[in-house]
Amino acid sequence: MSPPSLPPLVLITGGSRGIGAACALLAARQGWAVAVNYTRDAQAADAVVSQIQAHGGKAQAFQADVGVEADIIRLFNEVDQAMGRITGLINNAGVVDVASRVEDMSWQRLERMMRINVLGSFACAAQAVKRMSTRRGGQGGSIVNLSSAAATLGAPQQYVDYAASKGAIDTFTMGLAKEVATEGIRVNGVRPGLILTDIHASGGQPDRAHQLANQVPMQRPGTADEVAQAVVWLLSDAASYVTASMVNVGGGR
Repeated sequence: MSPPSLPPLVLITGGSRGIGAACALLAARQGWAVAVNYTRDAQAADAVVSQIQAHGGKAQAFQADVGVEADIIRLFNEVDQAMGRITGLINNAGVVDVASRVEDMSWQRLERMMRINVLGSFACAAQAVKRMSTRRGGQGGSIVNLSSAAATLGAPQQYVDYAASKGAIDTFTMGLAKEVATEGIRVNGVRPGLILTDIHASGGQPDRAHQLANQVPMQRPGTADEVAQAVVWLLSDAASYVTASMVNVGGGR
């Protein structure tokens, strides 16, 4: 009798809350083993892991700041050693800041925004490609990058820097997808719109999603679970002929 096959393994950056946590729980329900990355809140990450394990899934939490290159390299090495080689990456970790006009944004704010949202996603994807690419002896895999509707809307008077960072993610997704298409790796992106998560509170506007709901054709904010459905579908073999695609999950906005 052949030994049972291991479940596919996905690493989710920023997997302890919001969209990342919703992706972790849904991926686990669909048969993935899940590496849950977090930056500071170990308790929240452990809660996600416990939920997965309570339903018979396999998960483990890993601390790393995706705005620090050394942390990213350590993260991937620790996942290799503890859980095996990933075949999925969800580049979800990201930050926003308080509403501001561009002329009032500090260099420090801009540097932090791009370092975490853009450089971190590049570096995580690079580590994933090194493990997944058939050119490097891997078995292939899938990368899903979290963008934002802000990438196409611009977020004037609020988060032009955040919007620009997500515009970079859109371009990065297209380029990387075409670069590794013959190496067994699919790369896609999801653009959430107004979603009920605590990222709005971190930007000083906890009620922002409800306040702007009248700008959404569907007249309501979305949920993290609704975004996770699109992300995990793109991650899965059900999307086997989908790459270099962006999926809008924004209620028509």
